[in-house]
Amino acid sequence: MPQSSDVTTAPAPIFFFQTTLSLEPIIAWWQARTDDANPGIALLARGIMREVERVPELRGNITEPSVLDTHQTLVQALMVAVFPPASFDTEISGAIPPFQRYSFYHTPRFAEVLLAPDKRVKQPLNIDSATMERHMVHMVYAQILEKLYGVDLPDINGSVIFTVPDYHIGLYRHYSVSFNSAFLDIRVVGQRPELSVEQLEQLRRNPFNIELLRELLPPDNFALEGFNVLHLGDVTNQEILSELKYDLLERDVLQASDRLEQIQEKLRVLFGRPFLQLGIAAYDEKKKAFVDFGRKINHSFLMKQLQRQDANSGFRRIYAQVTQQRRPLVLEDVQTADIPEDLREQLLSIGIRSAILALLPYGDDAVGLLELGSPKPGDLDEFALDNVNAFLPLFAVAVKRNAEEIQTRVQSIIKEKFTAIHPSLEWRFTDAAINLLEKLDEGNKNAEMEPIVFHDVYPLYGSSDVRGSSTARNEAIQGDLVEHLTLANRVLKKATEYQALPILDELKFYVTKNLRRLRQGILSGDEVNILESVKTEVEPLFEYLAQHTPELRPVISDYWSNIDPELGILYKRRKAFEQSITQLNDAVSDYLDEENRRAQQMFPHYFQRFKTDGVEYNIYIGASLVHDKTFDLIFLKNLRLWQLLVSCEVTRLTHRLKPTLPVPLETTQLILIHSQALSIRFRTDERQFDVDGAYNIRYEIIKKRIDKATVAGTGERLTQPGHIALVYAQAREAAEYQEYIDYLQDRSMLEPEVEELELEELQGVKGLMALRVKVKM
Repeated sequence: MPQSSDVTTAPAPIFFFQTTLSLEPIIAWWQARTDDANPGIALLARGIMREVERVPELRGNITEPSVLDTHQTLVQALMVAVFPPASFDTEISGAIPPFQRYSFYHTPRFAEVLLAPDKRVKQPLNIDSATMERHMVHMVYAQILEKLYGVDLPDINGSVIFTVPDYHIGLYRHYSVSFNSAFLDIRVVGQRPELSVEQLEQLRRNPFNIELLRELLPPDNFALEGFNVLHLGDVTNQEILSELKYDLLERDVLQASDRLEQIQEKLRVLFGRPFLQLGIAAYDEKKKAFVDFGRKINHSFLMKQLQRQDANSGFRRIYAQVTQQRRPLVLEDVQTADIPEDLREQLLSIGIRSAILALLPYGDDAVGLLELGSPKPGDLDEFALDNVNAFLPLFAVAVKRNAEEIQTRVQSIIKEKFTAIHPSLEWRFTDAAINLLEKLDEGNKNAEMEPIVFHDVYPLYGSSDVRGSSTARNEAIQGDLVEHLTLANRVLKKATEYQALPILDELKFYVTKNLRRLRQGILSGDEVNILESVKTEVEPLFEYLAQHTPELRPVISDYWSNIDPELGILYKRRKAFEQSITQLNDAVSDYLDEENRRAQQMFPHYFQRFKTDGVEYNIYIGASLVHDKTFDLIFLKNLRLWQLLVSCEVTRLTHRLKPTLPVPLETTQLILIHSQALSIRFRTDERQFDVDGAYNIRYEIIKKRIDKATVAGTGERLTQPGHIALVYAQAREAAEYQEYIDYLQDRSMLEPEVEELELEELQGVKGLMALRVKVKM
């Protein structure tokens, strides 16, 4: 039966237009059909118009909606033009006074979905009142511009979605919204606002600018008479599938329990099952087994039972069946289903009475299993597979991506925590691991990882050292200790003016003695011993004095204000020094890393960098380090020139940084030239590469000692700020680098003068020479 409003007064419109309920537009529609070419329609129209003539209360503007109840039968007849009887019980439609929030005539489904008991339109869950009003105002202006000015604005019919609760199942559903304004008349009040072509174009370009619309088309100039027809279309399935698509494309969506619960809630809406359970189990195609993924989150509501079963359990047999047949398994009623008895008992014990298990396919592989379960028999049946097949590929992609991301993270942790395998060498470690697995599979339980050695590789070594870092550090420590003791001594001297305590004199003597010694220089152990005495003997006394001698509180507060609250010591000069060292090292390291990424594209090579009071790096390049490229010595020459270029730029970089540093430190650049190929071996105990063989050890010895090298006959340090020092043992090595130096001098990167120097003998190493050249800043 049609339903009409039982309200006695019309609610006020929710926005600023004059609106009036009127049946005149639909009466006019019937009047126009009294002479219709279709005799049946004409007969019906004439009968309705005869009834309308007997009820003048329905003509004109209706200010008392109760009159509609009085003449409900005639209203029903008029509304047949809008609400066809054949679809009355299935359509979701309602007649609404011009853009107001109640319905005076509607289908049963409309009342069920959208109306409160007083026939007012309920607020959708996803749209607030302000947004609703903006939509309605836009539709009014769209009608005004179309009917009075011939301008079409974008139609929002179908683009607005209402999300409303479904109290029958305790969930919600989505409905597309469309307005039919065929029975709405727009009357101009006073003079119609005149709009120029430019203004009309401005409105067309800004269809949702309500303020602009109100300015050019004041609401007081228009009155709305008649009614709108609001029609809802159930688009729950389309909306849920669209939401699932976006949800499952997000990173880590299956790694967060709250996100999985949101997806489960959407599936409950899709199936109309408020107690539906969702489970996901990842499948390892190589191992032919389901694996636990997600760790802290138990995605599978069956996996716990599966993991506790033996190989012949019902769970394992059913999982194997689904995996082999690659077809969903539908259990409409677990109680009567043809499944192993232990599986039945387990399902019933966790409250599952109907279920669907569906494999998640990814290409030819299976990446997981989707589980749907419900506590009611018959909730999940063969008809539910249409919905399952619609979203199954989305879950497959999500599981595949999450599994890959987990694997990537695992590999990252392995590399970070256990060994830093350089990307260019990873292939060799992979081969060794595969070979080990083959041996283990063949039954060799004592098999060990084969040695990883690369023969005939060429080394390059360089360093960017902070000049005088040890001296600067000692000076910083000395300065902080002197200031610390000076502050302490100031408190002790002030305290003797108020307290006659022998301990004060003894502490003053201790502090003064150490101040005199510190001003002459700092010795090993001074820092620890002095600070320990201050903390255990001096500072506890300050706390006593502050409590009992108020006059000392200002000087004691000044003492504590200079002490670092975290370290408990005066940490000014050391902090400035450490900040300077860190800033320099970070800048040089970042630059080296970025440049090496580019150099790797020229030819793959091994690169290893260390931070100390400066930055050191090792490079190895050669045919044995790569498995898919051909090595040529031209790549070695290219890398040597690259190293010299990088040393120039590091010199310039640190020179530019010097004025910005808390302590103006300088760096020196050193390159060791070694033309002979050698072998390197991965040391499993140290998790790094070292040179292999007795002859090659000499190269490592030279590396460790040349940073302290001095020029023969002068005692001058080889490395100097603003210069690059290149150490070599054979004249032909210097000849090659001299060509590189000539090239960089021509590019105005190096100064013209090149020093050829002989070095003092180092411990166990003699006969070394060097080139030294100044960098143009």
